[in-house]
Amino acid sequence: MSLETMCLEQIVDQAFLPAAAAIARRDIPGAVLGIVTADGRRAVRWNGLAQIVPHEESLSRETWFDLASLTKVIFTTTAILTLVEEGRIALDDPLIAVIPDLRQYDMNAAERRLTFRQCLAHRTHLPAVEPLYTYGQDPNTLRAFILQRVWRSGPPVYSDINFMLLGIAIERITGRPLIEHPLPRNLSFRPDPHLCAATENCTWRGRVIRGEVHDENAFALGGASGHAGLFGTIDGVLDFAGGLLDGSVLSAPSLAAVRTRESEKRTVGWEGSSSGWHGGDACSPMTIGHTGFTGTGLWVDFERGLAWALLTNRVHPSRHKDSGILDLRRATGEQVIALFDGRTRL
Repeated sequence: MSLETMCLEQIVDQAFLPAAAAIARRDIPGAVLGIVTADGRRAVRWNGLAQIVPHEESLSRETWFDLASLTKVIFTTTAILTLVEEGRIALDDPLIAVIPDLRQYDMNAAERRLTFRQCLAHRTHLPAVEPLYTYGQDPNTLRAFILQRVWRSGPPVYSDINFMLLGIAIERITGRPLIEHPLPRNLSFRPDPHLCAATENCTWRGRVIRGEVHDENAFALGGASGHAGLFGTIDGVLDFAGGLLDGSVLSAPSLAAVRTRESEKRTVGWEGSSSGWHGGDACSPMTIGHTGFTGTGLWVDFERGLAWALLTNRVHPSRHKDSGILDLRRATGEQVIALFDGRTRL
């Protein structure tokens, strides 16, 4: 083991301490922290339980997590930008270029003017979320409902609806449901439930959710949507992050798009570093990140050539508690960077 790798192992050991404390306090069942650098070095630490009820099971490095809204950046944003690279769409094309039936009964509807860029950057009038699953569980009917719904208008907010529309666009362009799209190793829309961390004891489905998407709307849409549905191991997430750092996942123009601000806090698909954000205040201005409701998060600091992912199952067995996830994420990010920069002694 090289000296550099040994140092990275020490960094992840120390940076995992806030998560270890949260597990000891029973704020979260378990966690996995991984760090990767632009030159391909990585280190991973884990502890705690993949499942508490109906019986306890320990988690490991190979545990699969419901990545929740990390789906938006790892899958959907990357898929859209890849389609742009292939010349099949442009970022400033309207969605109706591939979804001509969007709000087809009102040619003047605001939704018909929405572009791929606006949806990726959450610069639309669409609401944050809607309990679509309460309208039924037929995926095709729900997709039609999303396309024809007269959405209430409001100021731009972080919106699942934006990415549901992007997911439908990907399906239209590629001719296949999202759940059937090929994915890199250690990422999947259809994981083995026995290898997964449990999420919520869902009152709607009447069972502990394990290996099926936690998000109710994504479940009703068939298990995968543009906003949620992706599962992955820590190494699957780090493979993706490492590919962003070394330029192997996206072309230079696409990388520029995910690094360039479209608004004060948003880039194409991602959140940019800002005061008080989940990645911690030590991040460089060239850091992007994203979180997932289930307790996941990924941050990529291009200036340092460093990325880290913290995967937890903080909604197990219930979302209705204070898991302290914001403070945990920030403390972890602060530790990772302070140790990486040498400002904290190993």
